[in-house]
Amino acid sequence: MQRTKRCTLLSTTLITDFDNTLYDWFHMWYQSFSAMLDEIERISEIDRADLIPEIRAIHQRYGTSEYAFLVEKLPILQKQYPDREKLLAAFDPAIHAYRSARKANLQLYDGVAETLTILRARGVMIVLYTDSLAFYTTDRIKRLGLDEFVDFIYSPPDHEIPESVTTHTRREKYKLAHAQNRHLKDGEAKPNPEVLRDIIAGVERTLNDCVYLGDSLTRDIAMAQDAGVKDIWAAYGAVQNKPEYTLLRQVSHWKDSAVQLEKTTTSREVVPTNTISQFSDIKRFFEA
Repeated sequence: MQRTKRCTLLSTTLITDFDNTLYDWFHMWYQSFSAMLDEIERISEIDRADLIPEIRAIHQRYGTSEYAFLVEKLPILQKQYPDREKLLAAFDPAIHAYRSARKANLQLYDGVAETLTILRARGVMIVLYTDSLAFYTTDRIKRLGLDEFVDFIYSPPDHEIPESVTTHTRREKYKLAHAQNRHLKDGEAKPNPEVLRDIIAGVERTLNDCVYLGDSLTRDIAMAQDAGVKDIWAAYGAVQNKPEYTLLRQVSHWKDSAVQLEKTTTSREVVPTNTISQFSDIKRFFEA
């Protein structure tokens, strides 16, 4: 008599980075930020070499490299336009260029929606762990159609957001129907392995239940390895060697030490245990 083969999952939970792992964050950021910076430079007639240090200071203050209210906070522009309303009117083309490019370039990597559908059908829990603030992450989860696939989202608490914006985002259409938002402690960031362990405990899983997927060798793979979680490098999302990445380093909210570490670290120094070249390859870690 032929025995029926019993199917068991190798893992039950996928913990995944968001930016440059599920969608091409860098391409979207570069296209939108460059469009805005070009317009700011054109309108103000201030060289970008003078703009960039102030931009980075703002990004570091608010803990994000895509601060939505950057234009009105730049001291160098406030000197030109002391009146906030006049400043915003003058640089409206820059704000519009940013939003237009962001909308046009926000899209999932190939196969993400289809693969997540398969994983959900197999009973896999999907947990998102990102350094992007909740304000931006929640908006993109909605726009990318990921709400139905994700169980939990772990992200840092938001920076101060104007009341007019928070009132707007409280509308029903901006709320997540399925995914649960959970904030990290203020100041917590990758690659702290204790945070990853806390996330796993928070979703009531063990280290052996989980695999961790991310594109950054220094912030994702090294963290997962230090935490004792099976690591998978999303090689398709690695963009640190692109020439355009220099601009992100120049204006990033990351500390100088983190920028330098990422710049010099290679896959020979942080050796991933597993590597995938496209997101759909993740399925093999959840097969019988």
